[in-house]
Amino acid sequence: MQKGLEDTRPKAAAGIALMVAGVACLSANDAFAKTLTADYLPIQILFIRNLIALPVAALIAWKMGGTAALRTTRPAAHLVRGTIWIAAATLFFTSLSYLGLAEATVLIFAAPVFITALSALVLKEHVGWRRWSAVLVGFLGVLIVVRPGASTFQAASLLPVFTALLYAVLMISARWVDQRETVWTLMFYLTGAGTLLSALVMPFVWTPLRLEDLWLFVGIAVVGTAGITMMTQAFRFAPAAVVAPFDYTALIWATLMGWLFWNEIPDALTWVGAAVIIASGAFIVWRESRVAKAA
Repeated sequence: MQKGLEDTRPKAAAGIALMVAGVACLSANDAFAKTLTADYLPIQILFIRNLIALPVAALIAWKMGGTAALRTTRPAAHLVRGTIWIAAATLFFTSLSYLGLAEATVLIFAAPVFITALSALVLKEHVGWRRWSAVLVGFLGVLIVVRPGASTFQAASLLPVFTALLYAVLMISARWVDQRETVWTLMFYLTGAGTLLSALVMPFVWTPLRLEDLWLFVGIAVVGTAGITMMTQAFRFAPAAVVAPFDYTALIWATLMGWLFWNEIPDALTWVGAAVIIASGAFIVWRESRVAKAA
């Protein structure tokens, strides 16, 4: 028994390390995006990011799953998922023009709360009173950060909330895809659909690229793809209940980058709301793992 426990520890440690590194990369991705939104529309940033990342995503999918990973039986489902993802990313990148990096990141943490609520309301899955209580607490945390009706309220703070909702829909929409398709296939087609859909808009919104911005576009593609890949691998090394809570280290990275590059410091209520949202999300992950084990 003890030997079995020892055998799982290195894998769990590797999973946690991959999750933390992946989250750091995605936080850098957001920082690059925030910088670029000063001169380019979010949809153009997404187009160039996806265009650069698509060959990398194809290579990773082929390397991990062979040519089978590049084929799908549900192209329409992937196109719908790509639409949802582009809408979510556009809303979030737009919010970065108005909000601090840490504040926008905090509100994204509401995604597990939305996933649980939608699982019950849309998929008709059983959600017990404990998880429903966590959902309500999570929404309370969102209200603390957004502060509707207060003099400090910004309408832009609703954008990350809607982003979290769309992200939850994106996660649930994975049910529409053939369950035999791997996570690498999903990643490849999500990137491909994002590239195609954003390309359709480019003739109407294109802004010529400045030479000094090219490294930012390459950076956002590299760290974004690396972050998603490492986070995906993290779940292959360790159970979700072990690695998922480390997603919240994004707040540390976002706060550090916001302070270093834009002198942004979240106020006290944002920290309080963040604590409430994180506690709610962590409890939901823990409770779902317990329910899955009992099933």
